[in-house]
Amino acid sequence: MKEINLPLADLRKAYVADTLDKSQIHQDPFEQFAKWMEQALSIKGIEANAMTLATSNANGQPSARIVLLKGFTNDGLVFYTNYESRKGEELLKNPLAALLFYWEILERQIRIEGKVARLSPEKSDAYFHSRPKGSQIGAIASPQSQVIGSRAILEDKVKTLSQKYENTSEIPRPKNWGGFLLQPQRFEFWQGRANRLHDRFQYTLKEDQNWSIERLAP
Repeated sequence: MKEINLPLADLRKAYVADTLDKSQIHQDPFEQFAKWMEQALSIKGIEANAMTLATSNANGQPSARIVLLKGFTNDGLVFYTNYESRKGEELLKNPLAALLFYWEILERQIRIEGKVARLSPEKSDAYFHSRPKGSQIGAIASPQSQVIGSRAILEDKVKTLSQKYENTSEIPRPKNWGGFLLQPQRFEFWQGRANRLHDRFQYTLKEDQNWSIERLAP
């Protein structure tokens, strides 16, 4: 393999945007998450709800991809996918996952780990029908994560479905598509600092359902 000569080892960035101290953070990690999410949402150009979702299969092989957060409460964080996709199948067989939000302009990241469960069909129906019609048709047309021969196959299927549902006010949600709820057991809030001495605070859910808060070394 030909070596690609890129100056990766020489790249440097000074993190000086903000600080994070225990006196500043909420005792409830969901409140702290909401605070940081609101700040990220207020900045133009950030897709604040984009997050890396890490899953693993029954053999422990990890995989990761970007998905979009579509809701959160004290019950957990919600995202949607095809249940027959790689991530869907892995979550159904091994319902433990991790999320990562990274907002470069704020020099912040949030790591979340927890258990995953399917949303109710009623909640998945409600979200599916709130999506643009084209997105609904796309969800039906795509056999997500499966090998396909060409893009034309997808486009032809979308065309056929668009004609089928042209005069339909409510497209039925496919049973293999819906939501997951990640119920956090651990949060970590990371604020970049100078000289790589970053601020990190970890919240861990205890047996009494209260949260412990600890500062971690960078």
